[in-house]
Amino acid sequence: MTSGFDTWDYVVFIAYAILILGVGLWVSRDKKGHQKNAEDYFLASKSLPWWAIGASLIAANISAEQFIGMSGSGFALGLAIASYEWMAALTLIIVGKYFLPIFIEKGLYTIPEFVEKRFSTTLKTILACFWLALYVFINLTTVLYLGGLAIQTILGVDILYAMIGLALFAAAYSLYGGLSAVAWTDVIQVVFLVLGGVVTTYLALNTVADGEGVLAGFNKVIEAAPEKFHMVLDEFNSDGTKNKNYLDLPGVWVLIGGLWVANIYYWGFNQYIIQRTLAAKSLKESQRGILLAAALKLIIPLIVVVPGIAAYVMVNDPEIMARMGEIGQMNLPSADKADKAYPWLLQFLPTGLKGVAFAALAAAVVSSLASMLNSTSTIFTMDIYKQYFDKGASDKKTVNVGRISAAIALVIAVLIAPLLEGSDQVFQDIQEYTGMVSPGILAVFLLGLFWKKTTNIGAIFGAILSIPIAFVLKILPQKVDAFYWLAPWMHQMGITTLMTIVVIIIVSYLNNKGRDDEKGIYFSKDLFKTTPLFNIGSFVVMLILAFLYTKFW
Repeated sequence: MTSGFDTWDYVVFIAYAILILGVGLWVSRDKKGHQKNAEDYFLASKSLPWWAIGASLIAANISAEQFIGMSGSGFALGLAIASYEWMAALTLIIVGKYFLPIFIEKGLYTIPEFVEKRFSTTLKTILACFWLALYVFINLTTVLYLGGLAIQTILGVDILYAMIGLALFAAAYSLYGGLSAVAWTDVIQVVFLVLGGVVTTYLALNTVADGEGVLAGFNKVIEAAPEKFHMVLDEFNSDGTKNKNYLDLPGVWVLIGGLWVANIYYWGFNQYIIQRTLAAKSLKESQRGILLAAALKLIIPLIVVVPGIAAYVMVNDPEIMARMGEIGQMNLPSADKADKAYPWLLQFLPTGLKGVAFAALAAAVVSSLASMLNSTSTIFTMDIYKQYFDKGASDKKTVNVGRISAAIALVIAVLIAPLLEGSDQVFQDIQEYTGMVSPGILAVFLLGLFWKKTTNIGAIFGAILSIPIAFVLKILPQKVDAFYWLAPWMHQMGITTLMTIVVIIIVSYLNNKGRDDEKGIYFSKDLFKTTPLFNIGSFVVMLILAFLYTKFW
């Protein structure tokens, strides 16, 4: 072992694991005289309170990619990467006000189910198969691999054993208990997430300030690396050279361009995210949960991005490095190894707190795995199995099929995940793959929700043609210099979405002569009315966002 873990660190981590498993299995138990049915297993009996929904949304979203990847991005390019988190806060408010009322009114189990009600069974099946492939072959495998890599870096455990351990941990309670076990354990996971992140941030900033406290450390970090505190990146550096990070975060277009496509698709139409909001006691409770998640999103960069920037300052300050001693040279992060920033910081945590921080990292991975497994089983069972294999399946059989399908998905992911080892190009390919299909799906959903003239034929044409449109937009800047401005993937996503919307509108108009589609959605005037608490909370979140972007523009 090269972890530097002491006995108390292992005690803390083992206590965390026992707590999660114990709570997960306890809330999963069958109540006396009641057989667990589909609503119990897939939608937690529609009994989740707002605080459990908000915590579960964040736990499902935050994984090793945030702790490891965003800290690395903070090290490499600075606070600008926080746009993914801060813009998500605003996206959540939009989803809560305009999407959730429709989904909950229709009593949905799954997002593909909405497609069937609005368009057709054919389109629902196409999208259900797409999401199953995405969850099993991309999301589950990536989270497993990144989680295994983090454990290997911190504890020195072989990555394969680390991935198997994470898989078994997530399966131990999520396969048996369903969404109820996932959501209630997520409440505990979020406590560990935030606590572990706060501890690491405190340590990093206090170390930079040589023990003078967090505020002194934060001020010193800003003073030492002011270039790391710009939310909007310039296309060119001060010396006239191209800013290589601009292709990933293209300046002001991050705020008004393609990142909206990624955010609305992810938070509004992603089964493993939206499923916990569908399990609320009521629409009002669900919207309160969304508001809590938006508020938590505001603080996430403070516990995952700021430590990375602090690590950058520490590594480049000879005086601080001298104080670090020999241990500071272990797993040292650098420009081309920025993802080592967070594991590197964990080395300096005192005994016991190191176990808390590691538990936070494990919580991030396990909660995301459990959420993805539950949503995979929900889509397969409700949209594939019950549709094509056994329409009259009993509740007991439906729940068992859900458990079996989740187990099979996990086994496949464990087998595939090791193939990602040592190949950074795979992650770039995954980003590009998701970015090529999400604009079409987003266009189908937005028009399906809010334009009554959208037809099934128009939606199918849009979903299919969006992929070649995205491919052309990807190739064009590489082949034609005049289209170099299209190089950032966010531009490509935004334009693909707009072009797909045009295709759907034209085909729908030709298909139905401009008449309203028979499955078009008609809204009551009160459907989008929200409570004063939601309105005031949303306004406060937007004020804070305006301040942050003004302060760190």
